[in-house]
Amino acid sequence: MLTLFRFLRPFRAPVAGVLALAMAQSLANLYLPRLMADIVDQGIVVGDTRRIFEIGALMLVVAVLGTACAVGASYFGSRVAIGVGRAVRDALFARVAGFSVHQFDTFSTASLVTRTTNDTTQVQQVLLMLLTMAVTAPMMAIGGVLLSLSQDAGLARVLIAVVPVLGLVFLAIMFAAVPLYQQMQVKLDRLNLVLAEGLSGVRVIRAFDRGAHESRRFAAANEDVTATAIRVNRLVALLMPALFLTMNLTSVTILWLGATRIDDGTMHVGAMMASLQYAIQILFAVFMVTAVSVMLPRAAASAARINEVLAVVPDVTDPAAPGEMPALTGRVEFQDVTFQYPGAEEPALSGVSFTALPGEVTAIIGGTGAGKSTLAGLIPRFYDVHRGRVLIDGVDVREWRQDALRAGIGYVPQKTVLFSGTIASNIRFGHDTASDDDLRRAAGMAQAAEFIDAMPEGYDAPVSQGGTNLSGGQKQRLAIARALVRRAAIYVFDDSFSALDFATDARLRAALRAGTTAATVFVVSQRIGTVMGADRIIVLDEGRVAGIGRHAELMRTCEVYREIAESQAAREDVA
Repeated sequence: MLTLFRFLRPFRAPVAGVLALAMAQSLANLYLPRLMADIVDQGIVVGDTRRIFEIGALMLVVAVLGTACAVGASYFGSRVAIGVGRAVRDALFARVAGFSVHQFDTFSTASLVTRTTNDTTQVQQVLLMLLTMAVTAPMMAIGGVLLSLSQDAGLARVLIAVVPVLGLVFLAIMFAAVPLYQQMQVKLDRLNLVLAEGLSGVRVIRAFDRGAHESRRFAAANEDVTATAIRVNRLVALLMPALFLTMNLTSVTILWLGATRIDDGTMHVGAMMASLQYAIQILFAVFMVTAVSVMLPRAAASAARINEVLAVVPDVTDPAAPGEMPALTGRVEFQDVTFQYPGAEEPALSGVSFTALPGEVTAIIGGTGAGKSTLAGLIPRFYDVHRGRVLIDGVDVREWRQDALRAGIGYVPQKTVLFSGTIASNIRFGHDTASDDDLRRAAGMAQAAEFIDAMPEGYDAPVSQGGTNLSGGQKQRLAIARALVRRAAIYVFDDSFSALDFATDARLRAALRAGTTAATVFVVSQRIGTVMGADRIIVLDEGRVAGIGRHAELMRTCEVYREIAESQAAREDVA
């Protein structure tokens, strides 16, 4: 949790102001019982009405000042806590955005959502309480004990005996509650995961009539969180009764001992009243510490989970001193590239070497798990190779700034991702300053113009989250248009024609060939019909290059390619 306090550095001045206001509030609260004792002893006992009004007016001023300080401390403390919460969320988002592709597997999406929202809120709330009570509670407790000793040492012994007992009770309860709070955050991750899967996979769930099964999964996860929450709340619920019981017993003890000492003539009434007020203030300070203690274990667990994300160092980083990056021309070269995913037993790619030039279409084909998407992901540097080099325009991609490298690449992932908004906003995601003519050009090349123009709103037609209001083929064509609007030097289409019918696929490839004559184009596909017209076809088999050449050449020389072709059509149809 302490590492999160670095986010307080920009708020040093407001924090100092909050602490000063809290200190002033505490001093005002500690001064009021002394004034009340003066009224009782010097005013009421002596009968000096003027003195009563003077001290009463001073009490009113002190009370107003104390209230104003309390309001000011709460206001500025809230602004600091909200600001820190915003900074933590920004830091989490920025760190996650810098993860390499395989680093996302370290945390589930549901867990990252929980850490960015619920965990950050827990830390934010505790920070507010700490700011407003970090000074107030200790000053009230210590100052109350000292001033109570100055009034009457005999009655002060009651407080000195009570406070440690309360502290031990609170520590015992908190020691038992901390593991439960940690478990609850993990179970919240699980609950969010089940909920997210149920919402995103609703079509599959209904298609296979698994609604009852998913309901039971959610009910089990929900019950797990509920049971843990009940256990921890039962523990924490013991704090308040213990506090109020102690407060009432302490008040009765002070009144009883004070009345006895007043009857003996060894104590004034005002001193007893002041001692009683100090006792209430001390126990109220303990109450504030209790309120923080209730939330602190959960916030500590949340802070640890936040730090787990912030502690991950992205393994794909910019060079320490990048030079001036020239505009991409598109020459891509793989030199004996080997890549292995963390934890995998075998490399995903081994000894891959080839060169792709501007104006050429390079196709990548192979069976499932052959390493096609992995190879495509190395071009925009989604991960770094373990051996060998990937060169773009003769420069190792590890020497390029990531933004400069990816600005010259139009990438269409295997899984189509669209964002809520409009068709125009989704296409402009690839180039935010693209003109309307640029949008129409890209949509036309991607064979998306026909269905876009058929919509009443045209390019302003709404797109729901994930593009659920569009068909698979429509989503793929929009994703392709989003890449084409960049006018990039390199295009990577990672199996992004799979949802298209053969006629649309053929028209799209012809349009790409005509519209990207100066670019280097990579097409990853499992269809022979999609790759057979490429200038260069790279055949992958278990991460190794089984053959490189044109279609006719590979049909003669590459057994793997021939088997793929024959599994999709008769040999005479593709020869």
